[in-house]
Amino acid sequence: KAVFERVPFRRVEYIRGDAAEIHREIARYTGLLADNPPDLVFMGIGENGHIAFNDPHVAHFDDGQTMRAVALDEVCRRQQVNDGCFASLEEVPTHALTLTVPALVSAQRLFCMVPCATKADAVGKTVLGEIRERLPASILRLHPCATLYVDRESGRDVLAAWEK
Repeated sequence: KAVFERVPFRRVEYIRGDAAEIHREIARYTGLLADNPPDLVFMGIGENGHIAFNDPHVAHFDDGQTMRAVALDEVCRRQQVNDGCFASLEEVPTHALTLTVPALVSAQRLFCMVPCATKADAVGKTVLGEIRERLPASILRLHPCATLYVDRESGRDVLAAWEK
């Protein structure tokens, strides 16, 4: 959010996850993206390898939708508590709205920032493992202009493999 306060963007459109009629919000945001395709996507990788809220059990590399409502798995929900977004697991929603994997990777440039030791396993598998839907972040390797930024802790498995 701090970026939006410091950079004079012409317009910022947030996903309204608390919308009374979710299907209308999905249609609204899908329309916005159809009219204004993203040039850049800034994202992270979750502890279970999710990108946005595309957890392993709901991610589809060939999803025909731009946005959808999804059920969050417990690993993702616990991460929200560990990251300080919520005080307890009970406060974390069980469902969320998310851009789909194809919508995310449709941008010309992807910037993925992944700090924190708790994400080392996901980063290692993303960079070194096979590309598969059960590890949604692995699709980043197929994008021609994706850049992954890690710190020593989150990148430790990759660094160890490269040092062999």
